[in-house]
Amino acid sequence: MRRLASAGLCLLALATTPALADQQGAAPNMLTARERAEGWQLLFNGQDLAGWRSYRGGAPTPSWTVRDGTLMLTANNGKMSGADLVTADSYGAFELTLDWKVERGGNSGVLYLARNVPQTQNIYETGLQILDDAGHADGKIPSHRAGSLYDITVPPPGASRPAGSWNHARLRVEPGRIRQWLNGTLTADVPYGDAAWRAKVAASKFAKMPLFGTFPSGVIGLQDHGEPVAFRNIKLRPLDASGTGAKAGAQ
Repeated sequence: MRRLASAGLCLLALATTPALADQQGAAPNMLTARERAEGWQLLFNGQDLAGWRSYRGGAPTPSWTVRDGTLMLTANNGKMSGADLVTADSYGAFELTLDWKVERGGNSGVLYLARNVPQTQNIYETGLQILDDAGHADGKIPSHRAGSLYDITVPPPGASRPAGSWNHARLRVEPGRIRQWLNGTLTADVPYGDAAWRAKVAASKFAKMPLFGTFPSGVIGLQDHGEPVAFRNIKLRPLDASGTGAKAGAQ
């Protein structure tokens, strides 16, 4: 994520969790019959950017491409341009899984519960962030490592795989609680929206961003940090107020 201040990536171990596709021999960017029955949705179809837009409005920038079933950011200047890619729809309580891969020294993030509002300029000012950090200078800061809820939590050592390898992330946002997993390892488990959460934010570099981590719903974003990153198998299922997955066809 950003050197200044990715939870985007934010981005796990339940029986219903889709596993990394190449570990199971399943076709990438496809839902199994079981996933469909459990209410999972594909956010990326593996063919184009349908269902995605630029965070600041309009069509995605040319730096985001789809190649061989992979959603890729091809920028390689190391500078954030604000061209973050976000879902067309907003989500509240949900479970999200995806695979991500960075090159040596890469930095990106998956952000969630984020909104584009007039009081802010950047998606990380309102969204929760998760850092993808392999071989990057931020890897020296425990709360900035891959799998962290950026600058809020510290993931256990060794959760991420080496640069050039696919990692599998899972995120579960429930009323009052957020959990994150990376390659099956729990990397974050925090309250959300209460005094304990506000204390964590106050102790972080987001303390002067009054809207950070305050929304009950928002878009899911993939960060343009100006460094190549790849995503696939982006799947989501809405959860009801009790944290139970919605069944297929439920509204």
